[in-house]
Amino acid sequence: MNQRDTTGDFLRTRRNRITPEQAGILPGGRRRVPGLRREEVAMLAGVSVEYYARMERGDLRGVSSEVLDSLARTLRLDEAETDHLHALAEAAGPQPARRKKKTEQPFRPSLQRFIDAIAMPVWVRDCRMDFVAGNPMGRVLYAPLLEDPASHGNTARFVFFSPASRVFFPDWEESAANIVASLRTYAGQNPRDKRLTDLIGELVCRSDDFRVRWAAHDVRHHRTGVKRIHHPEVGDLELVYEAMDFPAEPEWFMFGYTAEPGSPSEDRLKLLGSLAASPQNIHHEERT
Repeated sequence: MNQRDTTGDFLRTRRNRITPEQAGILPGGRRRVPGLRREEVAMLAGVSVEYYARMERGDLRGVSSEVLDSLARTLRLDEAETDHLHALAEAAGPQPARRKKKTEQPFRPSLQRFIDAIAMPVWVRDCRMDFVAGNPMGRVLYAPLLEDPASHGNTARFVFFSPASRVFFPDWEESAANIVASLRTYAGQNPRDKRLTDLIGELVCRSDDFRVRWAAHDVRHHRTGVKRIHHPEVGDLELVYEAMDFPAEPEWFMFGYTAEPGSPSEDRLKLLGSLAASPQNIHHEERT
């Protein structure tokens, strides 16, 4: 994954989606580009055409935060896109002479006790979409993913490689778009993560659905929202999720799910809790 190509494509896709009218520019004459011209972006951002052309060629070395913020306003970037632009610029800067090799951290027993004590489905994944840990309700909720041979416990592989994902996630298109946008965000933050790069390469090679979405260069923050799930044992669930970071483990993200009080989903969530507390499920957890 070439970082310069990634940066250039991101800026071009953002530039192409803004019309002259939206930017307050009289269109006038025949235009060869669907959105703004390079010189128009440069003028609106307050930089020279040569400077912006260098940025769109993927070279963000030495670009100040002020220029990046001005460019973000010109291109009407949202918060996630602005953060992504800054992450790309940071990755383009000089790297430390010696980089400490990352080691895989085990999921601490204290953290497992913490999530086990939560009376709602909770699971933790990393920036590569791998399932790291879950409480009993979280594991029962995501059992179709965890048990699917195509996914290997990875949400992205499940969505793009397994036909079962289209049943499990009724809003499959939205789920697919969210996963690709999250991976694009993480790739901008971690351009030298080989495992992440290998996963994206695998998805690009094996899935047309992923490849088309990846080319759009969309990014977004995955913080809160509604998730619809068709669970094979309890039926349809409409759950509100909240995402939380781990300051001590920045590659991990925790998701907790609740249902609207008095809703059918709340009743089905209680049934899910009963299944999670069954001796059969407890014995399964002990074996794994």
